[in-house]
Amino acid sequence: MPPTATPALPAPVRIRPAEPADLPFILALVPRLTAFGPPAWRDAEQMTQFDREVLTRAVHEPTATRQVFVAETTQLAGLLHLTTSTDYYEQTRAHIADLIVDAVAEGQGVGRALLAHAETWARAQGLATLALSVFAQNTHAREVYQKAGFGEDMITCIKQL
Repeated sequence: MPPTATPALPAPVRIRPAEPADLPFILALVPRLTAFGPPAWRDAEQMTQFDREVLTRAVHEPTATRQVFVAETTQLAGLLHLTTSTDYYEQTRAHIADLIVDAVAEGQGVGRALLAHAETWARAQGLATLALSVFAQNTHAREVYQKAGFGEDMITCIKQL
């Protein structure tokens, strides 16, 4: 009887603060944020450019309330951009501004590790809630977040004029 192949275990995920040397990887991931096809009234090119500028600034000028982290397995595998925000009711919360997993690292636990890091970061900030925004059309991401325990709070409705 031939030996059966043992499936390879995913490499452990290490999360660390992003450094300027990570920017080419980080900026190359940004188009994944609009790959699902944003709403017609959004300009994907403008969104990508804006996100690249915000991430570049956050990597070069991290603060206690705005940081970018990268996930590494055997290579760079994803990014997490965390901020704090205040909601309509003036409650401060941690906010996942961006979470992107490289296509080659999908299904290897990178997203789960980044979400767990976001929770740890939020608790270290003394915050009781962690929020994120996701486009309604991005059904894959919405399913991932729901499985991770996120529930809907406020829903923004848009009318194009």
